[in-house]
Amino acid sequence: MKTFAALLISILLTFPAFAAPKVETVAEGLENPWGLAFLPDGGMLVTERAGRLRIVREGMISAPVEGVPDIVARGQGGLLDVVLDPAFAQNRTIFLTFSEARDGGNGTSVLRARLSDDGVRLEKQVVIFRQLPAIASDAHFGGRLAFAPDGSLFLTLGDRYSMRDSAQDLSTHLGKIIRIARDGKPAQGNPFMSQSGAQPEIWSYGHRNPQGAAIEPSTGLLWTSEHGARGGDEINRPEAGKNYGWPVVTYGRDYSGAKIGVGTAKEGMEQPLHYWDPSIAPSGLAFYSGDLFPQWQGDLLAGALAGTKLVRLDVEDGKIVGEEAMLEDLGERIRDVRVGPDGAVYLLTDNPEGRILRLMK
Repeated sequence: MKTFAALLISILLTFPAFAAPKVETVAEGLENPWGLAFLPDGGMLVTERAGRLRIVREGMISAPVEGVPDIVARGQGGLLDVVLDPAFAQNRTIFLTFSEARDGGNGTSVLRARLSDDGVRLEKQVVIFRQLPAIASDAHFGGRLAFAPDGSLFLTLGDRYSMRDSAQDLSTHLGKIIRIARDGKPAQGNPFMSQSGAQPEIWSYGHRNPQGAAIEPSTGLLWTSEHGARGGDEINRPEAGKNYGWPVVTYGRDYSGAKIGVGTAKEGMEQPLHYWDPSIAPSGLAFYSGDLFPQWQGDLLAGALAGTKLVRLDVEDGKIVGEEAMLEDLGERIRDVRVGPDGAVYLLTDNPEGRILRLMK
């Protein structure tokens, strides 16, 4: 009969430990980069929160792309996410989220534009969506975009901090996830399109400040990451018409230490798939579907700002069954996470001298 030590050695030989990924710097000197999208020619579109859109190729950072709209770059606001139209190879269309000045304050907006053939300017710019109402606040813009398999576009929207009760109010876009067509109109099949007084773009509600969004490749379902207050950061899989609780239920407390809402649960309100307490401040989100790290297939990767790490969440049959913290030694605020065409994982670090990092074997 094998001794325990011999059995353990046998297991380790059968299931060898995976080496930690190598971290490479692809580019540096970006001012608070926020969103990243891969171009078909191997370049990357990267937003800087201060209001600049750049193209990065082979480590070289372009001059700012011309034609970006006026941006309210204060607090958490600025130029936020960028995604390519699913038919980009034919139409060169991109979508940007940004904080826009308006009567009464500001709000999150979506711009659709064409990237010129030479990549130096935006053309045919049109704002296709504006979060309502405008609020005089510099916080909780949300702003992450994700295309669903049917071609509709999901957008995460924060409660703007000072208006948190509005996350429960269907007459506003505050604290909501919306779903629109590529022309900005409400996507067909949205749950509140026929409800009087409700905003027809709303997909789900009761959100605080979701800044991560990813489509699960195996199911086509949307997953999001959401900032809590002091604790209570969440991973959710938002479903049509459902209420995710904020600010009635939460696993966090106010920054003063005071209780928020009625507790952690209430009938008719959804529970998160996963939550963090204390907070890690999750931002970018991506499912791993490449070949470079086969042991991560189907897992969820979440960047952490306050937590200064990358978190791998082990996903099995729609449930999170494990968690691994990585890259803590870097001490970097990780703003966005993307899986590249090469199977590597690309990260944006959120600081005035931000970098694009690549995780390789």
